[in-house]
Formats: sequence, C-alpha cells, structure tokens
Amino acid sequence: MWEFFVDPEKVTQWKGVSAQIDARPGGVRRIDVHGDRDIAVGEHVLLEPFRRLVFTWGWEGNDQLPPGSSTVEVTLTPDGEETIVRLEHRDLPNAEQRAQHAIGWEHFLGRLAIAAMGGDPGPDEMMMPAD
Repeated sequence: MWEFFVDPEKVTQWKGVSAQIDARPGGVRRIDVHGDRDIAVGEHVLLEPFRRLVFTWGWEGNDQLPPGSSTVEVTLTPDGEETIVRLEHRDLPNAEQRAQHAIGWEHFLGRLAIAAMGGDPGPDEMMMPAD
C-alpha cells in the first residue's frame, strides 16, 4: 500500500493525471489532479516507510488554500492480508473547505482501494466535464 502514496506511477492509478513525488523529508509532492485544472502542491514532512506519511497540501493558484497551507497524515496499519488506511487532513481554513476535501478524499480513497487490490478504478468521474 505504501507505494500508492510515494510512487508517482502508482499514485496516478487512483488520483490525478500526473505526479511529481520526491519521497523524502522536504521533498516536493505535486499532483495534477484534473489535467491542469487542480494542482495539489506540498512537501513531505515525515516518512516512516510502510507505516506513516505526513505531507503539506494546498492548491496552485488558490488563495483560500495555497500550496503547503494544510497537512495530511496517512497511517497504514496491517490487518491480516489487508491494510487499514487512516487519512487525517488538518489545518483546513473553514467548514466549506473541510466538506469539499472530505468529499474528494472519500472519492479518491475508494479508487485507491480498487487500485491497491490490483483492479482498475476506471475513468475518474471527477475529471468529467460538467453537463
């Protein structure tokens, strides 16, 4: 499961169209989520391989949540042949941002579950243009 957070090719199986990830403290984390429309940018704060990952988060060109202004912590806990993924997104500035990110993370974690089991989550409906 760890590689789905630190390997750009694995990340883009469940989230985004491209990723630049330097998996070391201070290393960049840049994910083009929707093809030049939403680009998440931050840096790695802590990496405990196969157990825990902490990185900053924000959006290019977004004054409400600029790059690096919030923090995401992912904890991976083995559970038999599966892994429990716990994701906490802190420092979001308001209820609207918390609600939007909760929807997004729920969506993408569902896609991660499929990819991590070797499946194909298919086209990302969040990338589809609005009718």
